[in-house]
Amino acid sequence: MNWKTLLKEQGILVSDGAWGTQLAERGLPAGTVPETWNADRPDAVEAVARAYVEAGSSVILTNTFGGSRLKLAKVGLADRAADLNRRGVEISRRAAGDRALVLASIGPTGELLAPLGTLGRDEFIDVFAEQIAACIEGGAHGVCIETMAALEEAEAALLAARQVAAMPVVVSMTFSQGPKGFATMMGVRPEQAAAALTDAGADIVGSNCGNGIAGMIEVARGFRAATDLPLWLKPNAGMPRLVGDKTVFPESPDEMAGKVAALVEAGANFVGGCCGTTPAHIRAMAAAARQARETALTVSRKVLDTL
Repeated sequence: MNWKTLLKEQGILVSDGAWGTQLAERGLPAGTVPETWNADRPDAVEAVARAYVEAGSSVILTNTFGGSRLKLAKVGLADRAADLNRRGVEISRRAAGDRALVLASIGPTGELLAPLGTLGRDEFIDVFAEQIAACIEGGAHGVCIETMAALEEAEAALLAARQVAAMPVVVSMTFSQGPKGFATMMGVRPEQAAAALTDAGADIVGSNCGNGIAGMIEVARGFRAATDLPLWLKPNAGMPRLVGDKTVFPESPDEMAGKVAALVEAGANFVGGCCGTTPAHIRAMAAAARQARETALTVSRKVLDTL
């Protein structure tokens, strides 16, 4: 199964939705490191992955977002990093079978590069390379470097992936809207990210989290203005609200699906969901994506011709 072939055939591919909230619904206690369930509750992790495949995802991720040695070291689990990452990919591969591609989720380390932090670029590359190598050992078809705020960290993860193996690499940044438009918490604008990540050699670029689908449409336009690479967009189910003591994401599956065509027109080639989205959201978005196929093929022709 090749992502370029699939994209040329379909014009748009559907990825998965949120993992953390889905694991919580299956009993993950607050404060528990999700990656430990790859060893302790693989059945629950596989249920999340399988639900997204059955909802129509052509690409799913893995329960490895916080699996870097640096992140796990904060809770005394650095020595389990390789095992937990490998298991996480194996679980998603079982769920996917031959129905979906599996990209290993690679999230931020929680650290800053020097001079803002204490670690150098080579140390970041080594940490990401360790995690990615374990994911490739588990059978990942590629990696999704996601929820990044700093270009330097995203580029370090991309370089690490290129050192480990020849594989497709998605790099996805997280933006929020301020008085001057959309930017990451480190001040990176969508068009800046698109240009830098294209030059750095990413295969697919885009954004996840930070916005509902309406905001993500604007982010997509910024990316598309600066790159011809395929775009990966995974909005939240709206912006979170605190209702009593519970965080609620307000956008329904139908509300998100109703904006998929506009996201495609803005340049999206991969659509899915982030925080608050469920298999029901992905099922509705997959149906909307099928309806938008002809638009996707037309809008994405320049992108597809370069693949």
